[in-house]
Amino acid sequence: MWARIWGCRGSLAAPGPETVRYGGNTSCVEVRTGDGAVIVLDAGTGMRALGLSLESEGAREVHVLLSHLHMDHVQGLGFFRPLFQEGVDVHVWGPPSTVQRLDDRIATYLSPPLFPVSLSQIPSNVTFHDAADDPFLIGSATVTAMNVAHQGPTVGYRIEDGGHSLAYIPDHEPCIGVDLRSLGPSWISGYAIAHDVDVLLHDSQYSEDEYPRHVGWGHCSIEHVVTYAELTAAQQLVLFHHDPLHTDDDLEALRDRARELWDGSGAEPELAYEGMQIDLSGTKGRNEEKAWDHSKA
Repeated sequence: MWARIWGCRGSLAAPGPETVRYGGNTSCVEVRTGDGAVIVLDAGTGMRALGLSLESEGAREVHVLLSHLHMDHVQGLGFFRPLFQEGVDVHVWGPPSTVQRLDDRIATYLSPPLFPVSLSQIPSNVTFHDAADDPFLIGSATVTAMNVAHQGPTVGYRIEDGGHSLAYIPDHEPCIGVDLRSLGPSWISGYAIAHDVDVLLHDSQYSEDEYPRHVGWGHCSIEHVVTYAELTAAQQLVLFHHDPLHTDDDLEALRDRARELWDGSGAEPELAYEGMQIDLSGTKGRNEEKAWDHSKA
């Protein structure tokens, strides 16, 4: 199993010279299972380039796992080329709602006046699924979804394949008004998703100085995400969902602060960046070196 990041910015795409090292596209991560199944985590603006790659490859089945339906996580759907190819099977998974079906919620975006093409006009074979509590299979991988603390219905995902695991929790505020270290595992939002995972991609939107002005907005401070990774015993923390106001230099300062705070086992925290590739087949166990591509692609 391996993963590639196509977008890791949060809230709003932020292209420009000050974000060129880590990228300005919003959340989108490609995951390939051991048997070659295609999983796409979120449909932010990074999805456009991924779709071109999958079209060139001739992919015939794609599973899109949405963490939630905020615009920065679904805006790429309308520009995802496999969605507009006849004969391609596109499965869209997302958090269940007691109010409205997932396809109806997506149709609110994929319809005029927000988008010129209605969901009913899309030529691919689209199937919608609620990401319920029970684990489900995609190719050789087992996928688990769990509700996490954020504004509106939101889930995190854990993907396990061949004895290796990846957790994806891009928008998360697990500690409003409480000290995470005072909580037992059953009280920590998304604990089972992240526990003892090989690689954890997690919200790291705010500095410790910024967070007090954003309590309740649904995102972590750098201290919170480091504490969360340590409590869940994640082997590798990848800082994700970068604030659109943060420059590349700001992000590197946050990474350095995360490393100062880090007291967990495993490798030091890393910053997500567009083009980052993670080879989970190279994860052989705790404290052993993982296969990373650190080139800024």
